Order: sequence, then structure tokens, then C-alpha cells
Amino acid sequence: MRLSPDCKLRRCTIVFIEPRDGFDLDLKGLFEGRSAITARTRWVALAPHLDGEIELDADDLAALGRFSNDDWRAIADVSNEVASSVLERLVDNGLVIADDDAGASMRARDERIRAMHWSPLAAASHYFSRWSDAGMDGRAEISLRHSLADVVAEFGQPPPHLVEKSAECDRVPLTRATSSDLHELMKSRTTCRNFAADSRLGSDAFGTLIERAFGCHADVELHPGVRALKKSNPSGGGLHPLEAYVLARRVDGVATGLYHYHAGTHALEPIAALSEAEASEHAHRFVAGQQYLADAPVLIALVARFARSFWKYRRHPKAYRAIVLEAGHVAQNLYLAATELGLGAFVTAAINEVAIERAFGLDALDESPLAVCGFGTRADVRTTIEFDPLQRIGRGEVRADGT
Repeated sequence: MRLSPDCKLRRCTIVFIEPRDGFDLDLKGLFEGRSAITARTRWVALAPHLDGEIELDADDLAALGRFSNDDWRAIADVSNEVASSVLERLVDNGLVIADDDAGASMRARDERIRAMHWSPLAAASHYFSRWSDAGMDGRAEISLRHSLADVVAEFGQPPPHLVEKSAECDRVPLTRATSSDLHELMKSRTTCRNFAADSRLGSDAFGTLIERAFGCHADVELHPGVRALKKSNPSGGGLHPLEAYVLARRVDGVATGLYHYHAGTHALEPIAALSEAEASEHAHRFVAGQQYLADAPVLIALVARFARSFWKYRRHPKAYRAIVLEAGHVAQNLYLAATELGLGAFVTAAINEVAIERAFGLDALDESPLAVCGFGTRADVRTTIEFDPLQRIGRGEVRADGT
């Protein structure tokens, strides 16, 4: 980008610089009898308003240190300190923001990050841990193909299953819970990885489960223009920033497609109609190639609407963590509701966030998925290993280790 001589510049709102050590092949050294491998440290810039990482050289690093992320500097002042080629490169890759017309698009994205009030560490962690096409080449990032014996052989023994801080004789025994419907329901919940691939979900069961996990029980005005929802899960500040985006495949009364769940009216808002083949491809991609989860008749992306939470908790270091915690509460409610209805359920964080954003038309600067849940009828036989220590499901099983 050719910079206007009268433009002003500043550093982008959030950027982290990560040193990465690696090795280069030195062919010249090899032919001269020296080592063919040389160590090298790369400097990588992580800025959440950008689509990817930016590799920097020493001149780029030095130049970035000349700018504040708040105060604009005239280019005439900076050009005495930084070469024009370096300035243009930093403006082109979005690490330095220009206030002229040519820089309007990048400036708008950076200002949206600023306006969202992200905590910098949380923003970098979230944006650069998102996947795009993981597991789509047949190499699942999380695999159940290997037996537990294989895992132990490769990684050694895991940390102890129980943490002990005192001798048994010093422990204070507690009263055991008495049996109740809730107690038995909680004991019966398990993760399902074997769904009946051809089964359909009844409209009553679908509507009931969606309402119990995602619906609102009240909508009240707390202050002029400020409304709050009462839902089944706790939420930081009572703000409920999580939305349910639905991929419906085999549900009575619901056409195959993509939807947003409107909690206020307990209804689905159509986003895109899909063929069954398209829906199957979306499901497979959403859960990063975990086909045993993609077989579920309903998949739901738990999508964070960041502005809802950050409106109150501006740049707060715990705000993002509270949203992630809420996703766990919602997933547990979905498990319990599914268990009560005799259905299987799952939740996974091994997802292709970027693919989900594209499918539902989301911009990661505003909304992004944290996890994917699903539910449906269990298959009669388990062909993929499931963890059911209490044997509550009671189906035939083919274990991953062959036993």
C-alpha cells in the first residue's frame, strides 16, 4: 500500500509477539563440512483482527515499538525513524493502522476489536485456537481408534485418578446422598458416540429437549432498555451470551437445514435449507471428522455473542472464562434432558470453528462457537468405544481394544 504523505499511524489494538524456535537446512554449510542444520528463532505476530499469523523480521519488531495503540503519529515524524518499505509492509499486513481512505477496511476491523472490549490475552487465545479444516484429511485430531493399552505404551501412565492430601485415617467422612429421581438421572448420564444413523427424532422430544437446555422461562425488564432472561443455567452477570445454532438432519416437522434457535419465542429461525448430503458434510466438518458424533440427527453449535458479556465486563480478564464455563453448564443440562427422554447426547470442543462460522454466516469478531452438542437415538450396538462404568446403557459393545 502506498501511504499518503499526510496520514497518521498507530499500532493495532491487540498484538502479541511469539518467539518460535526451529531449524533451517544449511546446504552451504553441508558442502563446506559444517553442520547442515542451523537453529533459528522466528518472530510471529498474533493479532485477533487478522485472519492469520504474521511473521516478522528484526526491522518489523523495532518499528512496532515506535507506535502506541492509542496515539496517532504523523507519518512525516515516523519516516525519520522507520524505512518507508517497513512502514508499508506493516500497514499492508494490518499490524499498523493508517487513518487514510486506503486503510479504512483494516482500520474498521481493528476498531471492532477495540469496541468489543476484549481482554487481550483472551482474544488471542480464542482467535488463534480456532480450527478450520481439522480432521477433514482423514487424520482426526482426537481419535478413538487406539486402545487404552496403546495410549499407555506411548505416553506412559496417566496422573493418579484420585488426588490424596491426607492419610485415610485423617479424612472426615461425609453423609452419602439418598436416592432420588435427580440422583439417578445424574448417575445415568453418559456420552453417546453411537447414534442410530437412520433414526428420526420426534418433534415432541426435539422441542422438549431444546426448551429445557436453551429456552428461557422469563423475560424481564430490569432497567429502561435493559432486559434479562431467566434460563436453566447460571450465567456471568445474568447476561446469557450463548446462542444455539442448529443443524437439523432427521427431525419430524423440521426440514433439513441450518437454524438459529430463538429462545424468546421457542422457535427455529431458518438460515439455510440443505440436502441430506450437504447436511452430512456439514456435520462431519463441524465435529472435525468425528463421524461417530456426526451421525446424530441434531447438532447444536454453542455460539458466544461476545458483545453481550463484554458490554458489562469490559476488557475483564475473567469475562471470556465465564462464557466458556457457561457452555459447560448448558451442555450438562442438555445431557440430563436427553437422559430423561431416553436419548444419547454428546458435547465436543474438537470442532472446526471457522467452518461453523462460515456455514451460519457468523463473523468471529462478533460471534464464534465454543463447542458442539448433539443428541438422538442410541444405536442398538456400540461399535465405537463409550465410557459407561455403571453399565446403565446395557447394549452390546465392541470395544476399541478388541475385548
